[in-house]
Parts: sequence; C-alpha cells; structure tokens
Amino acid sequence: MLRVGLTGGIGAGKSVVARRLAERGATVVDADVIAREVVEPGTPGLAAVVEEFGPGVLTPDGALDRPALGKIVFADEDRRAALNAIVHPLVGRRRSELVAGAGPDAVVVEDIPLLVENGMVTGFPLVIVVHAMEEERLRRLVDDRGMTPADALARIRSQATDEQRRAAADVWMDNSGALVDIEAAVDALWTQRLAPFEEHLRTGTRAPRPAHAVVVEPDPTWAVQGERLLGRIRRVVGDRLIRSDHHGSTSVPGLPAKDVIDVQLVVADLAAAEEVAGELAEVGLVRLPDRWWDVDRDGVERDKVLAANADPGRAVNCHIRPVASPAWRDGLLLRDWLRAHPVAVAEYAALKRDLAAQPHGSIDEYAERKTPWINAALARADAWAKEIGWDV
Repeated sequence: MLRVGLTGGIGAGKSVVARRLAERGATVVDADVIAREVVEPGTPGLAAVVEEFGPGVLTPDGALDRPALGKIVFADEDRRAALNAIVHPLVGRRRSELVAGAGPDAVVVEDIPLLVENGMVTGFPLVIVVHAMEEERLRRLVDDRGMTPADALARIRSQATDEQRRAAADVWMDNSGALVDIEAAVDALWTQRLAPFEEHLRTGTRAPRPAHAVVVEPDPTWAVQGERLLGRIRRVVGDRLIRSDHHGSTSVPGLPAKDVIDVQLVVADLAAAEEVAGELAEVGLVRLPDRWWDVDRDGVERDKVLAANADPGRAVNCHIRPVASPAWRDGLLLRDWLRAHPVAVAEYAALKRDLAAQPHGSIDEYAERKTPWINAALARADAWAKEIGWDV
C-alpha cells in the first residue's frame, strides 16, 4: 500500500482535503477521530487523563470536557507534553490496527494534525501539508468554531510554523480560497500523483522519466528535499548504513541540473546493498532490475544497486554502493569541490546546457558525454583536497 501523511495547522481546512481524498478512493485514518475514541467514557485513556489533570476535565455526565482540558494544555507546554504522553501511544496503536486492515492496493491517508510537531515526517513516503493564511484560519476558528480571537491565536501559535511545515511538505496545498479550487487541486493530485504512485509501488515499477535530458535552473529546495528523503531512508535502513549523502548536481547550490535528487548509500558489500534496496519501498523507492555499475577513473567497473522513484512527482536516483567502491568517495569529492569553486560551477553548467540541447542525446548518452569533464574535474579536485586536507 501507499501510506500518505496529511497534516496542516488548525483552521487550514485539512478535513476538506481528507474528505475529498476519501471520495476519490483513499482510506482515510483520522487521528482526531481516534484521539476521541481512546478517551471515551470507560476507557483506560480517559482514566489516565483524569488521574493526571484532575476531575475538573470531566463534564457532569462523565465525558471529557475538551474545552476545559484545552485551556490547560494549550497555554502550558509541559502540561501539553503530559497529555501527549498519555494519548499518543493509544492513538498510535489504534492507527496501526486501522492501517493494517486496509487492502494491499490501498492509498492510506493518515490525517495527523501534529505530524510535524511530533517528528513523524520520516514515517511516510509522501507528506501533504494543507495551508491557509493565518488571517483566514483565525476567521474560520472564530466564525465556524466559536472560539475567541485570543484562544484561536493561541491554538495557532502553539503549533508548527509555516516554515517548519514547508520543510516537511512533499505536497503543499493552499486552501485559502474557494472550496471548488481545493477540490480541483485534490482531484489533480489523486489522478496525477497518488494513484500512479500506489500502482508503481505495488508493481515495483519506476515512474516514467523523460527520454532526453532536461536541464532546469537550480531549485533552492533541492537540499531540503534531499535531506527529507535521506531521513526516511535512515529510519528504515538504520545502522547498516556506513554513510548516506545527497550528491550529484542537485546537491550543489546554484548549479543547473536535471530535476533529479541523487542520493548515495554506502553499505558493507553488494549483498547488503541488495538487502537494503529490497526495503526501500517503505520510503517510495523501487529497486531497478538488471546490473548497474560505476566506472572508475581507471576504467574498472564497480557493481552497485540502484533504486528509483515510484512517485511520479519527484524523480530520485538512489545509488547503493559497497564501501570498497571508490565511486562513493569521488561523488562526494566532486560535490564539495564544486561547492568551493563557483567558476567550476559555471563551467560545468555551460557544458550541461550544451549537452542537453543536443536533440539526439538520451539521458544515458548525456551522462556519458559528461564523463571526460568530470574525470578532469576530479583530477583538479584531488589537488584541492590535498591542499586543504579534505577527506570524507
């Protein structure tokens, strides 16, 4: 199955997106609904809350008085942490049960308001963040939910910032406008990304890529995207990783590149690389069949394993290299040398644009034609590394 994290600040309209995804066929698991279930009257969860916060958080009929509890926890970080320590494990267990019950071809959307705040981004191969301007969120909370402006603002300010959510977002959905606009955006997301992503993941198929190299202007978010992907990989692979890095052209600020995030994983040997590749479906990557290899500067072929994106919305090459291969060190050396030499970045950019403009060049041919320049650059980088004492 494809698991998707859905989040957004209070009042952003996340429930509208969740409802539309459910209409398109997603299995929606709502953390807010579960959070209510686990503290219903008679549950161990409610008993634990009363023990921690006292009987003043109960209504006369014995149910949880949410406004009363909210006034305590939203103004006090320590008390909020105490509540989370009770509720979050209960919600997590129930959420796992519901996810496990979805079909193998399901798109499971887990609606989690505090996904960013609770550090859960790496648990999903794709995260959707629903956004609305703060003024609009305040209006909705006051007009639609009956909050006072002060309480509404306190709720908003107690959550993650827009910057923190942007860093977590694979998909950023602006819900500041009309209902018809956000519904159209969700429909397009489902058709163009989520449904194909699930199919590619289930069938072990790489998402389609262009036949020819397309070089685009540098995207300042490439670094954040690379680190987000590596965070997911590190969670899955754990201590089998000797190291993991974002490398290649998208790792060099200011360098035009194909819009592909290249990461490399260094592991003990080829058998470990095979094992790791088989587990990367959990982060949205599929192992590519056949033999893959790097060619050393001296012409020797070094086998590696390659995984790539099932997600049609984010191209990724994940190179899994044995530690004995010199290719992983050369990749880091070239990256760091380029970062330190703006003139070389401009030189490389001109070459890339020229090669990409040639009408007959496939992606593989494009890569091959860069090789002489790269090998010459590595020779210059060796001298630089020796001069400054660079090492991995």
